[in-house]
Amino acid sequence: SLLLIAVPVPATAAKSASPGCYRPLPAASLPESMTQNPASAILLVGHPNVGKSVLFHRLTGAYVNVSNYPGTTVEVTRASARFDSSASLLDTPGVLALPSRSDDERATMRALLGEEARCWLQVGDAKNLRRTLTLTALLAELGVPMVLTLNMHDEAAARGVTVDLAALGEELGIPVLATVATGGEGIEALTQALPQARRPDPLLHYDAASEASIGEMAAAIAELAPHPQLAARGLAILYLGNDGQVEDWLHERAGENYGQLVEIRKTAQARLPGKLPAELARERTQAADALAASVIRRSAQSSPLLSQRIGQYVVHPLWGIPCLLAVLFAVYQFVGVFGATTLVGLLEEDLFEGILNPAFTQFVETTVDLPWLAELLVGQYGLWTMGMTYALALILPIVTTFFIAFGILEDSGYLPRLTVIANRLFAAIGLNGRAVLPMVLGLGCVTMATLTTRILHSQRERLITTFLLALAIPCSAQLGVVLGMLGGVSFQALLVWALAMVGVLLLAGFLAARLIPGRRIPLVTELPPMRLPILGNVLKKTGGRLKWYLIEVIPLFLLGTLIMYSLDKFGILPAIIRFGEPLVSGWLGLPPAASAAFVMGFLRRDFGATGLFAMAGSLDPIQAVVGMITITLFIPCFASLMMMVKEQGLKTALGMVATIVPFAFFIGGLFNLALRALWS
Repeated sequence: SLLLIAVPVPATAAKSASPGCYRPLPAASLPESMTQNPASAILLVGHPNVGKSVLFHRLTGAYVNVSNYPGTTVEVTRASARFDSSASLLDTPGVLALPSRSDDERATMRALLGEEARCWLQVGDAKNLRRTLTLTALLAELGVPMVLTLNMHDEAAARGVTVDLAALGEELGIPVLATVATGGEGIEALTQALPQARRPDPLLHYDAASEASIGEMAAAIAELAPHPQLAARGLAILYLGNDGQVEDWLHERAGENYGQLVEIRKTAQARLPGKLPAELARERTQAADALAASVIRRSAQSSPLLSQRIGQYVVHPLWGIPCLLAVLFAVYQFVGVFGATTLVGLLEEDLFEGILNPAFTQFVETTVDLPWLAELLVGQYGLWTMGMTYALALILPIVTTFFIAFGILEDSGYLPRLTVIANRLFAAIGLNGRAVLPMVLGLGCVTMATLTTRILHSQRERLITTFLLALAIPCSAQLGVVLGMLGGVSFQALLVWALAMVGVLLLAGFLAARLIPGRRIPLVTELPPMRLPILGNVLKKTGGRLKWYLIEVIPLFLLGTLIMYSLDKFGILPAIIRFGEPLVSGWLGLPPAASAAFVMGFLRRDFGATGLFAMAGSLDPIQAVVGMITITLFIPCFASLMMMVKEQGLKTALGMVATIVPFAFFIGGLFNLALRALWS
């Protein structure tokens, strides 16, 4: 086996250490912000899926949503350092490349421009040093003290990859270490190295024409728009590479003199028409390749690791689909059978119906003198007998098992592989496989998934994905109810529902892709290694999501119950049921009382689905399937609608709703007719 070794110099010996990777900086060479403001931040920077969020947790103790797939860290997260009470750490979004192009990259560039940094901590992938150094080369030009840690070095060693950390540190002029963030290896050495952060030595030497353009632009920036911390040369390279965030910053800082910078860039582009950004990127790649080749050693590997073989199988053109079906069946067994049948039976039938509800009903009837109040608490639409029973006895066990299953898929590295599996399929609806990430997140919460459509690269992609989320992606609570209800009917019933959702998703996406102008952007994504899920991560994520459920969803269940009670008391609910009877009973073939479930669905999709779940004993298999298809396609919940308005505008959001509601009933009726014709 091959090892990556980093030996930090003890503080007591630092002054006498020979020049090398861990030489301490004299105070005079530190940036002014580091000497005058010790509370300035340490910024974590790196590509996606290199373990920044896990490392952030190790260094701060603060928990962020540690997920093993791209797009998780959309916002910059800040927390105090464990090892230094005066320091704060910022976990910036993963960047595929700089200059910035995506929302993640723009957010990181804003942090680099706007934060007063004590130093930068670049987190790289030990298995892909060339890619890591491509980013290092550009960060070095910005002239901020840095430390580089190569994370996941255990996986690199297992693949026969060794990096000479001391030689790499000498070449870069900064501390370079190896860590395994998930296991806590190398964290102590890293905290000791951070105070020794140095400005990296430059790696890039462009051709004469490019150097002339960079030098002229750097001189102009230093004169017209100097940054308090970032080197003018690095800003010049980013500006010449058409980085929008740097352009905005320079425009604001230079003011009326900004036109001079524009003219210099035009002159530079004229020297290399249409090629300057590509030339700058090519030099970074060549420098990274040369340096990586000089410090990497590889040994013969007899066979791939088991995790590598599994990772290859799950994206294989032939074996990927059976693997996906096996994963979905396992989730069905855990959520739909164990969660929705066994756990719901224990809570709903044995605990609530058998013990809690009778006891609470007797208590209310003997202590509450107002009949209307007693009915509000324990009646047909009672806050306890309906609201709390639905939320705690029916939904909570289903949601809990779903969150556990979802967390395991996240932490194992399987979810990003869905982008590869889905890429060819999504091409038919004008998207690439990256859009599967918001859709998979929508299985947790459609509201937050709508927000994460920002990771997509064009407005067209965001619009199509938002529409599909609102139409055919059930949130975790609703999906759990569907699994519970249809799983109790038969696996065939659940399969019909699943095929209906996939079919509607593809049909709606195909039509939207043809109606909305624009082009499909090819897939560029990262595949982290497959690994065994870490129990602590899964439990923390499950706990955080359950906290969200208890705080946000239970009050909405109670509000929905209160509205149903009020509608019933004032005679409005019976009128709605009678009004909807031709549609619900005639076209959909459901009992008239099912109209109430659709009324509840306006508040929350899962509340409406739970209304149908409560009627399961009075529904035949076809009614159960039709009801769940229609309620799944039904109008998104109020919170999702507000997020749609925020992301796409009021006119677009209302247009989506006006399309979705009749479409849901139309599809539900078609399935009612088709299933009765087939099963009659």
